[in-house]
Amino acid sequence: MTTDEIFNLIKEKKSFLCVGLDTDVSKIPEHLKNESDPIFTFNKAIIDATIPYAIAYKPNLAFYESEGSKGWESLQKTMEYIPKNVFTIADAKRGDIGNTSEKYAEAFFKKMGFDAITISPYMGRDAIEPYLKYSGKYSIILAITSNQGAMDFQFLPTAIDNKKLYEKVLIRSSRWGTEENMMFVVGATRPELIKEIREIIPNHFLLVPGVGAQGGSLEEITKFGMNPKCGLIVNASRSIIYASSSKNFATDAGSEAYRMQQQMKNMLELHHLI
Repeated sequence: MTTDEIFNLIKEKKSFLCVGLDTDVSKIPEHLKNESDPIFTFNKAIIDATIPYAIAYKPNLAFYESEGSKGWESLQKTMEYIPKNVFTIADAKRGDIGNTSEKYAEAFFKKMGFDAITISPYMGRDAIEPYLKYSGKYSIILAITSNQGAMDFQFLPTAIDNKKLYEKVLIRSSRWGTEENMMFVVGATRPELIKEIREIIPNHFLLVPGVGAQGGSLEEITKFGMNPKCGLIVNASRSIIYASSSKNFATDAGSEAYRMQQQMKNMLELHHLI
């Protein structure tokens, strides 16, 4: 999927919403737990309810891997069910030496059909390049995350020029690819930094977690983060998929997704992108 195709999808749905499928068996409604595959049954209902408003889905691999082989089966069925015209992100946070990365890229891009994968940049260029070889696929590099521990390393000044580590990650890794095969994670809980991030990478799409349950401001993100192709994919997970634990959980999830889509529509109109 090209950035133009992503932007066309944004304009079509008047949305830049990504629904995070962080499906925890312990949190899904009780009436689903007797299903033969409760994870897939839950995901299917969430997808059906949110597909009018979402341009992307992002399964978090930990919630599937923790269930062993059954979890991988649920993930594969989920991937087969997601419509092919929306963007899919493997939230896997991989990042290993080249020959291992080659196998991860093969697994998620060729075997499972994801459009993108989240990657830790800590091991450097040779750990990321194998993913960049796949046309129409994206490496989503962790730059600034939305957790408290982000302060442990990401904001440390570097000795050479006193730039913070996340700035060096953005500057250096953006040279390895282009906006057609690379995106960056920028947490919504630090919107004040997006303006300076846009000065470093004006054209790349940003995957923005932290809106919803973590309290990030959509208005502030769009104020500083939008570019001529929107340039934002904003993820919401818990606030949508766990909007309700009742038998109407999917309807309630759809309502929350619609609420966010309406906000995004207003932001797109405000920036004259639709």
